[in-house]
Amino acid sequence: MTVLVLGAGLIGGLTAQYLADRGDSVVLADVREGIAPQGVRRVLCDVTDAPALQTLMQAHGVRDVVHTAAWLSTAIRQDPLKGIAVNIMGTAHVLECARLLGLRRVVLASSTTVTYTGFAAHGPVPIEEDLPMRLISDRPASIYAACKLSGEHLAHLYHDLYGIDTVSLRYAAVLGDLDNITSVPGRLLQTLVQAGRSAQAIALDDPFLVWGGREEFVDARDCARANVCALDAAAPIQRVYHVADGQWHSLGDFVAAVQRIYPGLKATWPADLTTGFAGFPHQRPAPSDHRKAQSELGFTCAHALQDSVAHWAAKAH
Repeated sequence: MTVLVLGAGLIGGLTAQYLADRGDSVVLADVREGIAPQGVRRVLCDVTDAPALQTLMQAHGVRDVVHTAAWLSTAIRQDPLKGIAVNIMGTAHVLECARLLGLRRVVLASSTTVTYTGFAAHGPVPIEEDLPMRLISDRPASIYAACKLSGEHLAHLYHDLYGIDTVSLRYAAVLGDLDNITSVPGRLLQTLVQAGRSAQAIALDDPFLVWGGREEFVDARDCARANVCALDAAAPIQRVYHVADGQWHSLGDFVAAVQRIYPGLKATWPADLTTGFAGFPHQRPAPSDHRKAQSELGFTCAHALQDSVAHWAAKAH
């Protein structure tokens, strides 16, 4: 039987490679043509095309799905309806195919941003997955976060109503490939690495790239490993899990991690920042609680911030 990985971005590609390396039959699907990891078959498929998605699953004998295909916030701001179609209806199509075809498990890529608007009322204890949030005043602060929260709720309902075995993974701010930037943390790391390589001073003044307090990050390699652990878990009772290492970092910590690689880097940023990460209004009050990911999925992050910064900086062209 085959694992279908939807979305050939960095996390999807790494997930497909990890699965193939251990001997699984893997199909990697994306709307664009591209190179497949070794041992992986790559095909064209658009998650907004439900009949084509079902046909693909049937043709390849798909048993499990890892769904990472999504538009991020920058793209959604340019075309909200298309972003909603991909992120919400695409997820609904995956879940409906799982119902119709009787798939074994569906793993959905979600995001820690679904919790950001609950930060203001939260204390200093680790942030639980079942975070108390008010439906109106704590509503998602971006269309991307609203889509991810909708996907989680749809997954819960397909489990409750139809028995579909679903797992949603809330990735922290992802660090990864600096040659194909699609995320805020990627933009920040790319900006600092470029300045570090030329030993130039840089002023960080983009409100999306600076934050007050501290934020948590996760390596794309750990996100892919978490996907595999979620496929393998014997009893994922909670069904929603944080993918984070329990550590959080100030902007100064982040810059210092790059400076350890490029000592000539000099960076400044506004003092007394009151906003949280990526322009969200509230600062993070605590790291995410990742104990359930450890106990129910058998997953623990392997890459700390310094390791991630060094790895992805070294791979950048």
